[in-house]
Amino acid sequence: MQHNPLIIKAVLFHLEGALCTVCPPDENARKASIGCPSQTPLAEFIRSVADAERQHQMLSTLEQLELTAADSTGVSPDAGALMQYLADNNLQIAVFSHNGPAATEKILYALSPVAASAFTSVLCRQDLLQSPPGVNPVRLAAEKMHVTIDGLAVVTADANFFEQARQAGAIAVRIDASVPEGPGDTQNSFHIHRLSRFKNIVRRLLPLPAGKLPNDLLREFLDQFVFDDSSIIINPGVGEDTAAVDVTPEQVLVLKSDPITFATDAIGQYAVLVNANDIATSGARPRWLLTTLLFPPGITALEIRRVIDELKQFCRRWHITLCGGHTEITDAVTRPVVTGMMAGTVTRHRLVDKRNIQPGDRVLLTKAVAVEGTAIIAREFGDRLKKAGMAATEIETCREFLSRISILPEAQIAAASEATSAMHDVTEGGLATAIEELGIAGGHRIEIDLDAIPVFEQTSRICRLLQINPLGLIGSGSLLICCRQAGCEPLMEAICAAGIQITRIGKVVGKGHGITATRAGRTDSWPHFDVDEIARLFSSSLHRGRKSQKQFQGSA
Repeated sequence: MQHNPLIIKAVLFHLEGALCTVCPPDENARKASIGCPSQTPLAEFIRSVADAERQHQMLSTLEQLELTAADSTGVSPDAGALMQYLADNNLQIAVFSHNGPAATEKILYALSPVAASAFTSVLCRQDLLQSPPGVNPVRLAAEKMHVTIDGLAVVTADANFFEQARQAGAIAVRIDASVPEGPGDTQNSFHIHRLSRFKNIVRRLLPLPAGKLPNDLLREFLDQFVFDDSSIIINPGVGEDTAAVDVTPEQVLVLKSDPITFATDAIGQYAVLVNANDIATSGARPRWLLTTLLFPPGITALEIRRVIDELKQFCRRWHITLCGGHTEITDAVTRPVVTGMMAGTVTRHRLVDKRNIQPGDRVLLTKAVAVEGTAIIAREFGDRLKKAGMAATEIETCREFLSRISILPEAQIAAASEATSAMHDVTEGGLATAIEELGIAGGHRIEIDLDAIPVFEQTSRICRLLQINPLGLIGSGSLLICCRQAGCEPLMEAICAAGIQITRIGKVVGKGHGITATRAGRTDSWPHFDVDEIARLFSSSLHRGRKSQKQFQGSA
């Protein structure tokens, strides 16, 4: 049986209790004011009154009661920030209230005019009166919002409304401090202690963009594991690209797995080097590679042979043994995907562990930012760059950046230095993400001089033409090194002597997390990228391709 994932597309807030912490009058007071029996639904009772004048008097009585009570309504302090978060994620927002229209509007503006304007639909008692008897208000809201019920999240503090949401098939979220937070007793139900916690549910029910799992989610998911195997030296974690296993009194086995999904050109070379790079950052020697090769239907044997030959060529070049794997043709992929699992070894005392960084350590960067991104863009978007005015010779130069994506030579030099405290290669998410990961894995804050960050002229030109930020562009080929201040200059000289550019871009400043950025001696903001700039580029290119296809079909 196929599992359909929950995906949130719209949100319906129950005004009483969800957005308002205190919201008189309660249902019993409303019923008593017009003589409605306590067991009879209010809307049903009003609808049953045949005398139009008496019905009008009932509604007037309720309106006066509710408008007076609205003055003492307490609003949730979390409402404004939550509305902004939902709007930023392009979610449609609606509200339902058991009040009449006048009191509902008054309470919404008590939240703030900005919050009130965020609602695309406002439903109240009047909508129930105008609907067929027994209508589920959640289904009514979904119809008015033009969304499918399974994509509508309903947030309420009321047990009955929560049950109506579940029965309708909506994503039901109940605010109740007396119940443990987390999933309810059905797939589409949740419990939270306060309104602000709804953001965490939204975060998990929004479709994720292409690229690595965001670091905050990765940290949360990994925190549930208990690593009680004493041979595990380095556990999985944010910023940890390898695992290290103590296999003998002297030897450590270093393990790494990474898929190549973006690059269809030279995919074998990427598979070898991206995995070998991570092994090298631990100070280990890359030794063994296993690969899983997935190809789409329609692939030819010659194309598969080309990928395997490329794997063989680059394994041989870096003295790595391709010792096993799997090859398959499947409609699960639309372009070739190579997943590598690399293993290497290092003596125990030479293992480079990011937890060894200390305040005062210098932060170095080899080559420049976005080496890999420059090569991929030149290879995948060459025609677009030509149309933007870039010369064919310059595009070819950028294509050859592919030859620079190995960090093995500089990693070996750094690993041999007693001054080296940590290494981290710059991959998806670019330098901005890599430095954040380095700080998290090392448990220290880092200060970076934005003016010192090197960018190749060709990379800078490509990024200007395509309106992307080089700091967020995938960057295999660049190695981040943390080293003790006393050994910084000798290490830089050794790497320079090997013909590799290296720049000091910052320093470790203290325990904790976070990046402090400076420019021209003044504090500046550190960029953050939810997805790699190259993923955004591929996405925008796909969107334009679909748009052009529609225009072509429309003119045919």
